[in-house]
Amino acid sequence: MENFHAKDEICVATNDRNMKAESITLSPLHEGISTLLSQWPGLQMAVKNEWGGQDSPQKSKQLSFDILSCLSQSNAAIGVEDVENMLYERLLLSFNTDIDDGSIEEVAEQLMTLREEYVQGKSSYTTTKN
Repeated sequence: MENFHAKDEICVATNDRNMKAESITLSPLHEGISTLLSQWPGLQMAVKNEWGGQDSPQKSKQLSFDILSCLSQSNAAIGVEDVENMLYERLLLSFNTDIDDGSIEEVAEQLMTLREEYVQGKSSYTTTKN
């Protein structure tokens, strides 16, 4: 668990620099992340019902940027457990939401698949809803 915190601190340290104007063109990796998050019922329910407050849509966008920051760090060894822990923590802290339906693990796996496709240079990303 100690290793996760060190990796998470690396991700957290870069988050503030990643929030840019919405008119910015999204990278293929960020498009894939945004699409995946937009299809995640647990997160969308939290945003729609403003469980994170009135700024829930902005928190969802920030989560997308935070994930992009973590996954695009080429010199950081990030595992699926790290992504799961980050998602769990961010949902709990930002949206006051504790999702225990297994979707955090599914989304983390899909995010790691997106990252691998990105690293391998594939330009199209596919996400599937179970």
